[in-house]
Amino acid sequence: MKKFLVIQTAFIGDAILATPVLEKLNQFYPDSQIDLLLRKGNESLFGEHPFIKNLFVWDKKKGKYKALFSILKKVRKEKYDYVINLQRFATTGWFTCFSRAKTKIGFAKNPFSFCFDIKGDHKLEKGIHEVNRNLALIEDLTDSSFIKPKLYPSKQAFEKVKRYTEKPYICIAPTSVWFTKQAPQKLWINLINRLKHKYVVYMLGGKADFAACDLINKETEMRAVNLCGRLNLLESSVLMKGARMNYVNDSAPLHLTSSLNAPVRAVFCSTVEDFGFGPLSDDSKVIEVKEKLECRPCGLHGKKQCPLEHFKCGNNIDVNDLLFD
Repeated sequence: MKKFLVIQTAFIGDAILATPVLEKLNQFYPDSQIDLLLRKGNESLFGEHPFIKNLFVWDKKKGKYKALFSILKKVRKEKYDYVINLQRFATTGWFTCFSRAKTKIGFAKNPFSFCFDIKGDHKLEKGIHEVNRNLALIEDLTDSSFIKPKLYPSKQAFEKVKRYTEKPYICIAPTSVWFTKQAPQKLWINLINRLKHKYVVYMLGGKADFAACDLINKETEMRAVNLCGRLNLLESSVLMKGARMNYVNDSAPLHLTSSLNAPVRAVFCSTVEDFGFGPLSDDSKVIEVKEKLECRPCGLHGKKQCPLEHFKCGNNIDVNDLLFD
């Protein structure tokens, strides 16, 4: 029996994009022990996971390094055959180096990659998805085939959202942590007004997103149902799975749709699909500004404000491009 530890302690979307590695390892080593190290707040994604044995949850906000060292002591006792680090940052690289795993795997860009036994490239190239980059790290252990992200919502999650699915509906997740990754409110208002006679509209997000969605709601001709903070991540993914269409930004809800193959229209403002974080559902489309902007993309990640103060990459998106029937 092999023992694997997969490390992905970044944000929600990154954790979802790590799941193909878990799936591939389980496919090739069905009798193995597969564990996962992730950041606090993301553990709810894996509460019902069928083959993860141990979840190590790193609380980065309370005694960050003390907490990590406590996890490291537990990891050393497990005596892993493989530690697979999907991040490129020094902290998890250091953790991997001192994990005492027989084989350490990670990206060459990691500052501690000098102690990795197997190193992979992390290149931002057109047509190469983040899932491809992650899976390439374990290609020598498995094969080169592609696997989509996958989550495992519970039966209770399906039961909870059932009452919202009686009529045809769409879901909109209109917010993002980063301003330049977030489509303007006017786009969502115009979209809801265009679809008001056809579908029930559900707005999704966390508790912190309720106020922003409420502002959108006040400007629409038809009030959407604001579910922000009322559904957890897996429950939201179940609702998205049954939607006629889902509308998201370049953010975590996009990857929720990929995990359950839900239909999606993903709005990309300051970032671009070529970075490798686009939708993977069968029915998916990236929506972006048609005109060529010399300032776009303005960075790999979002920004708190448009550097040029015009935000054309968001303001100039045509609502007609979002319509699906």
